[in-house]
Amino acid sequence: MTTTAVGLAFCWPRPVLLVEADPTGGSGILAGFLKGTAPYDGGLVEIALSPLSTADALREVIRPLSPHVTLVAGTRTHGQAAALRDVWEPLTAALADLEKSGQDVIVDAGRLGLVGSPAPLLDTADATLLLTRTNLPSISATRSWAETARHPASGWRHPGLLLVDEGRPYRDTEVSKVLGVPVVADLPDDPVAAAVYHRGAKPPRHFDTGPYVRGLQAAAQSIQAHVARGRFALVEEATR
Repeated sequence: MTTTAVGLAFCWPRPVLLVEADPTGGSGILAGFLKGTAPYDGGLVEIALSPLSTADALREVIRPLSPHVTLVAGTRTHGQAAALRDVWEPLTAALADLEKSGQDVIVDAGRLGLVGSPAPLLDTADATLLLTRTNLPSISATRSWAETARHPASGWRHPGLLLVDEGRPYRDTEVSKVLGVPVVADLPDDPVAAAVYHRGAKPPRHFDTGPYVRGLQAAAQSIQAHVARGRFALVEEATR
């Protein structure tokens, strides 16, 4: 999940803030993509503890990953997750304001249903995607959350699926039919290329033009189109 979030951020066509909201603790991005070379010097917990407004505290902990990708690191330990319970609501407003400055937000929510999970971020997101492979164990594990996503009381505005290794063995249409959620995008299964975003591995030859990066770029475009359709539907509904 984190690997995909990082890859999407680096292939996103607009400036983007990546929020590491996985409550399990230990930044997978600092330890993985940055290979432990960057110290943890601020993140979500510091926002929760800051005397500043949430928007000001957010600006204090944002760190650059590239000229167009920035990061808010997650918790250092799972025990800190409970401290985030009261930060999610004000953080949603602070993140929504970033769009006015031309910046999008990608949230890595990690495994769902845990203590400290960022439910308010999921409920207010323009699109919430469940990531799954297309084999039977993965689909079975995703089924209950797909049911939650479909339920009107869930709060998720426009849920969708992001498939990895589509067609092995089940096609996108089959997965969507079983889970009752539309497939927004799919990515190839390429462990060598994915390792660049997972653990900061050296990019293989032709990485920037290879199938994995092209898949991420196509997924980013599909997600943006999904968001646009969802916003249009909200406007239509409000004007009826």
